[in-house]
Amino acid sequence: MNVEIRRLHPGDDALVMQMADGVFDEPVRPDRLATYLSAPGHFMIVAIVDEIVVAQCAAVIHRHPDKVSELYIDEVGVAPPFQRQGIAKKMLDAMFEIGREHGCEEAWVGTEPDNVPARALYETRKEPHGKAEDFVMECSDFVPWPFSDLQQTSSGSPC
Repeated sequence: MNVEIRRLHPGDDALVMQMADGVFDEPVRPDRLATYLSAPGHFMIVAIVDEIVVAQCAAVIHRHPDKVSELYIDEVGVAPPFQRQGIAKKMLDAMFEIGREHGCEEAWVGTEPDNVPARALYETRKEPHGKAEDFVMECSDFVPWPFSDLQQTSSGSPC
């Protein structure tokens, strides 16, 4: 199987619309994808097999006035038939290189404690890293639910 790892740029929107099931958590909206790809400091890498996107990795650079710039790995998704084949590792390698090219001195990612495959992926990185930390995540809705143009998650919130 030939897997192409490709960084997306503005205008690559149509490529992502040809995807395997399970790559993203929710349906992809072309307008949101276009906005994401054109936003400074936002990056997306995809894995393509036979002209179909089978995996994606999205990241954002956080720049701080008092800390080093960091690459936040926001999402990693691989369609189930393509999992455990090294695709996520290749996408992370490419995303970490983008972070380095943009002056990031560290990267971070969050996942659920019981997400064993994700934790294994992140904990076996070659870069030095500390022990996984516990943290609390709070979400705030800015507008009342439901509203028509957004997909509601199973929890009733986009968070």
